[in-house]
Amino acid sequence: MEKLILQVKNWFYILENWIKSVYSQIRQGCFELDKNKCLGSKKCRTTAFCITGLVLFLLIFYLFLYRAPTNFPNYTLFTVNKGDTLSQVADSLYENHLIRSPFWFRNFVILADREKGLIAGDYVFGVPQSVFKIANRITVANYGLDFIKVTIPEGMNKFQMAQIFEEKFSKFDLKDFISNAKEGYLFPDTYLFLPNSRSPQVLSLMRNNFDKKIQSVESEIAEFKKPLDDVIIMASILEEEARKTDTRRTIAGILWKRLSIGMPLQVDSTFQYINGKNTYQLTIDDLKIDSPYNTYRHKGLPVTPISNPGLDSILAAVTPIETPYFYFLSDRKGNMYYATTFEEHKKNKVLYLN
Repeated sequence: MEKLILQVKNWFYILENWIKSVYSQIRQGCFELDKNKCLGSKKCRTTAFCITGLVLFLLIFYLFLYRAPTNFPNYTLFTVNKGDTLSQVADSLYENHLIRSPFWFRNFVILADREKGLIAGDYVFGVPQSVFKIANRITVANYGLDFIKVTIPEGMNKFQMAQIFEEKFSKFDLKDFISNAKEGYLFPDTYLFLPNSRSPQVLSLMRNNFDKKIQSVESEIAEFKKPLDDVIIMASILEEEARKTDTRRTIAGILWKRLSIGMPLQVDSTFQYINGKNTYQLTIDDLKIDSPYNTYRHKGLPVTPISNPGLDSILAAVTPIETPYFYFLSDRKGNMYYATTFEEHKKNKVLYLN
């Protein structure tokens, strides 16, 4: 049977190329009959008529039935469900503009003796394909599922991730992802996903990657003797507050010290999780927002991480640098300025933020 499929496929490939050639010649006015040979010959005229009819039939067949539709949706995902009949699949392919004729799709499948051999699954059709090629793929499970590379940068939160995944995968459920994602535990990295990936698969892969990566700093976390959830929350703040390792460790020392004496953290980065604003956009009214992420109003750590930190920020959270400082700020260029007293901090604001 495999030989029959291969023979039919080769025949249609040759036929397709020949029809294209004939069609091209007709359009260019280069296909002419030798009138001298046929003149006065009934047999020759009959032969010429039959050939012309055959060519016209094949052209019509190719143009309107065999070749891919002009509105073929490139890079589309088509699903054959378990238990779907041949007619259901044919009609669905037609409705999705993947084939021109359900009739010829059914007949190609029957010709290959695969009427009951449609293989369920998700098929990716990257470029326009003939009805025969599509029929062949669905009967031999040629899914065409090439991996899609997705890079998640450090510091991105689950809402931002969900938007990226929704754009990449047609079967991705944004709401399900957001509802089930544990902020801070979706490790930022470069991933390879299948085009039919769904939110549970994405979540599982990212969480498993987190569990694997965190092993490299397990000893430092254990030695620090604070709950992992607290460490990840602090690391998510450090990820947003600074870019350099030593700076993150210095800020970690300041913030852990504030927590130890019951002083509010008063970090601006959490507002990106509240209303999307940064330090330079915040107003006095913003600082009064009653949110569990507003560390100006509520003492202690935010209720959850505000982003998904990388290993550098996680390690910085558990290896803080002790300093006499209680305050810090950065200018628009990222330069960091520290202060021991609030008066010094106010001076730094005037000097570097205005």
